[in-house]
Amino acid sequence: MSSTRDIDALIEMMARLPGLGPRSARRAVLHMIRKRAQILNPLSEVMATVAATARECLNCGNIGTADICDICDSEARANGQLCVVEDVADLWAMERSQVFRGRYHVLGGTLSALDAVGPEELRIPKLIARVDAEGITELILALNATVDGMTTAHYIADQLEGRVRVTSLAQGVPVGGELDYLDDGTITAAMNARKSI
Repeated sequence: MSSTRDIDALIEMMARLPGLGPRSARRAVLHMIRKRAQILNPLSEVMATVAATARECLNCGNIGTADICDICDSEARANGQLCVVEDVADLWAMERSQVFRGRYHVLGGTLSALDAVGPEELRIPKLIARVDAEGITELILALNATVDGMTTAHYIADQLEGRVRVTSLAQGVPVGGELDYLDDGTITAAMNARKSI
């Protein structure tokens, strides 16, 4: 029986995390063991708490520790704007920017004929119900600029045509971007979305 079986199991679990491979996981675990009191013990306590309390918001699909997340629960955020994102990571990215002060709706993915993902597998029916129930005046589609993301955006826009103003995030040249480093699709989107200065 190996004396490092539990440590090896921890390394294997850490290596499953996005952005960590086996070598990075080994370094992280070794660092945590060396700093057991400052990192490993508090981390294990927090992870146990999150494992026991984390849940999906019943309204929008965000992750929190209550049935209804803080964003959905805030009356200040009930401004008639609803931002639609693919997953929780996108919602958190939008919140980091602090540019949007409305509410969100997490679809849980995008439509994909190849993967047999239709509207019923996503939270699209719930989205359509929320538009009417919450008096939404603007639906902002903040979906990734992929084929599936654009297909999903068009589907949602078609379903809600005439019921609510549907907008999408601008696409094109990022701030600080150099044309030489951009792909053809980004340059095309930027050219088509050009505006007067």
